[in-house]
Amino acid sequence: MTANVRSSSRQPRACPLLLAIFMLLLSLQLVKTASDYDPYKILGVSRSASQAEIKRAYKSLAREWHPDKNKDPKAEDMFIKVSKSYEILSNEERRSNFDRYGQMDENQPFGQSQHHGFRSFHNSFYFDESFFHFPRSRDFADSKYLLHHAQFNSDVLPDSYKRPYLIKVTSEWCFACIHIEPVWKETVQQLEPLGVGIGIVDLGYERRLANQLGAHRAPSIIGLVNGRVTFFHQAVVQEHLRQFVEDLLPRKLVEKITDNNYLAFLDGWHVENKPSVLLFDQVPIFPLLYKLTAFAFRDYVRFGYVDQGDTHNTRLLRQFNINTYAPTMLLFKEDTEKPVDIIQARGMKRQIMDEFVTNNKFLQVPRLVNQQLFNELCPVKQFHRRRKYCVLLITGEDQAFLPSNKAFLDFASANKKEVLRFAYVYQRQQQPLCQALLHNQFSVTAQVVILERRSQAGKVLYRSVNGGWNGSEEDKYHLHEQLELLQKDPTYLSSDATLPELNNEMAPMFIVRWMNAAYDYILQIYDDLLYSNWREMMPILSLIFSALFILFGTVIIQAFSEPGENKPQKPRPKEQTQTEDDASSRTSTSSRPPKKDFVEVTELTDITYTSNLVKLRPGHINVVLVLTNSSKNALLRKYAKEVFSFSGSHTLHFSFLNADKHHHWMPSLLHSAADRAESEGPLEDDEELDYTGHVLALNGHKKYFCLFRPVFTGDSFKDSSSDTSFSDRKRNSRSRSRTSSHSRSRSHSREDRASPKKASSRATSIEVHHKLDKLGLWMERLMEGTLPRFHVPAWPSLDETTNTSFT
Repeated sequence: MTANVRSSSRQPRACPLLLAIFMLLLSLQLVKTASDYDPYKILGVSRSASQAEIKRAYKSLAREWHPDKNKDPKAEDMFIKVSKSYEILSNEERRSNFDRYGQMDENQPFGQSQHHGFRSFHNSFYFDESFFHFPRSRDFADSKYLLHHAQFNSDVLPDSYKRPYLIKVTSEWCFACIHIEPVWKETVQQLEPLGVGIGIVDLGYERRLANQLGAHRAPSIIGLVNGRVTFFHQAVVQEHLRQFVEDLLPRKLVEKITDNNYLAFLDGWHVENKPSVLLFDQVPIFPLLYKLTAFAFRDYVRFGYVDQGDTHNTRLLRQFNINTYAPTMLLFKEDTEKPVDIIQARGMKRQIMDEFVTNNKFLQVPRLVNQQLFNELCPVKQFHRRRKYCVLLITGEDQAFLPSNKAFLDFASANKKEVLRFAYVYQRQQQPLCQALLHNQFSVTAQVVILERRSQAGKVLYRSVNGGWNGSEEDKYHLHEQLELLQKDPTYLSSDATLPELNNEMAPMFIVRWMNAAYDYILQIYDDLLYSNWREMMPILSLIFSALFILFGTVIIQAFSEPGENKPQKPRPKEQTQTEDDASSRTSTSSRPPKKDFVEVTELTDITYTSNLVKLRPGHINVVLVLTNSSKNALLRKYAKEVFSFSGSHTLHFSFLNADKHHHWMPSLLHSAADRAESEGPLEDDEELDYTGHVLALNGHKKYFCLFRPVFTGDSFKDSSSDTSFSDRKRNSRSRSRTSSHSRSRSHSREDRASPKKASSRATSIEVHHKLDKLGLWMERLMEGTLPRFHVPAWPSLDETTNTSFT
């Protein structure tokens, strides 16, 4: 027992010693951690580095560790360290404090940096979060303004159509954010009571929301109105921020009213279907509070401003007996001579103005112009005690309906009750609604319908007042009696119907909406270009440059492309022509693949005869078509189509010979070949033959040729072939020659056969066209080398007067 007592008495002595050792080690570790943070090491510069060297090192590291460019998970922390180090070393005073005391926070007293990490034993070992990158504690006033992505899209974005928002984008380790904080707080205290929404976005924690807003750096100040984001680009001064919020609001929210236009302004309720509010004040410009109120209620009320110091408003001030020592608001409805409500106060508050307008935001008898107004005037029944009945006048726009409409307005003014809502509708403007209530009947006179809405889908209970409505005292008494019965017995509404959605009579035209959207888009582009917001401009610039690239690419392609098929034929020398579908020409030979059915064909003349035949290179063959003037176009088209597939060969050349110009050449060639051949069968010479459509494959070097005989073009040409005997064709040719004229010479007979009568010109064209039907098969045999070859001792001359031959 004694030993146990002694042992237990030593334990309390050991506990303080162990705790002191633990605290000492922890303090040394924290001091070491504090000393490890060196901005010089982070930037990689020496302690004697100049500002230019520090700036150059910061730019290099910032580009390297920027979170948008570097996907390393540690990039964001490193970028924050680099930014903070540059903030310290770029300021000479902070740099001097760090060099002397190791101080990095300008609010920290000098000489306490070595104990920065450890504060107090009684603070539960509290460590300063700056060394561990913990978020600094925010003011309670700022925490209520913090925005999150879901909250922004569900609450703030829809609310921006009722009031503008001023949003600050900030982040941790942002020294510039700290500098603008006093101005920001003063601005918030001034603008928030006026009705401006305030928001704060933390760039580090709400990166998704920051990207949606287009904010990629801190600090940034953003204005949000009608769902549109606008950046603040001026110096952060309270006056500039206030003017920025005022510029965000749409123009013409408030109309300036004088003695000359106040009557027209108050009478505008007929067209606008809204009450009118007049504010009387001493200042010459519209107060921001009044503009913000007008923006919030612009869909319900029209706003005008009267400067009490203007000499042009004396009659207006005298008529309504305005007190010039305090701001005054008057609200007018259908009666333009007497306001229905008035407030006057030296310190006009936003809450007072909102209540004043909210209680009077509808006319006494408004016109149903859209579904939203119908839903607010006649809400759906939720509880028995919250029943609201709508007394609806179905009337017209003509002058004949004005007395009854005025009588209905007087009745509504005299029977104001919480459960009753009076409204009217033009039958021509809202035909679907009127047809549902009047059972598809067009009423010539005004009708009154009492209804109660039961569901959002359009289901209503209603009852039509018998006898119509002409505004007489009897009609008023009868309507009053019906309303009394309704309040006593809700089942009095015996009919039910499902109403369609109302037409929006106030919707702007499509062209107006398009112009407004285009105007806003142009302003946004101008703002982005002016302030170089390239992140937001990249999609737009990409679209513009893509369109320009497509446009200029098309122009360049068309400029360097070959002439089209429908272009007119250019004049060319007689010795060289080219064939396409319409015999169009081409100025020069191109290395590009030829177009479809396009073959370069050269005419054999005195100039080209030697180069294209006599002195043709070894291994090359010239395929020559024999034609006449009358058959030239038809045969050339067909010829081009048949030999097109072979035009890619470098050893084949294509030419044509005009038999009308050189009619002796074919007989001379066939005669010289027949003399050399062993038999005279197919190559018998006859001046009387028609050689139109013959095709020869001429090998100029080896002096031989292959012959294609055309398909017979008579009535039975389908039964003929290219193998028709030369003698049969000869007899048919002679027979046609004798039928045409017995007294003509042989050469004239050929010309007559080549030039048929006008009555059969189309048939002749078709016959000539079919002469080359089997030329493609013949060309295949030519390329295979299976055609018979006819050798000649020398090529005959083209000139008929010259009897020389080319060897």
